[in-house]
Amino acid sequence: MTFSEDKMAIEEILGSRSRLRILKLLYMLGELNLSGIARRIKVSYREVKKHIQILETAGLVTYKRFGRIKLYRLNESSSRVKAIEALIDAWEES
Repeated sequence: MTFSEDKMAIEEILGSRSRLRILKLLYMLGELNLSGIARRIKVSYREVKKHIQILETAGLVTYKRFGRIKLYRLNESSSRVKAIEALIDAWEES
């Protein structure tokens, strides 16, 4: 199954508890590498890598590279990310 930003349904993106936790974590902490994400959400490195690839393909996550290390963060230029951030804020307020 291939994903593209235009065709990926919201259910595919937000239908995973792990992906939601990754999005929330990156929103709260800014940027992390895969190991840091895996440790904090208590999911295997391999699972985090799979979820990050989906989020990256959907245009929600970007990264910057330092040698062999990639630091992942939310794609602030995406209107979808802004909507997810607003949802997290609203959810945390209540």
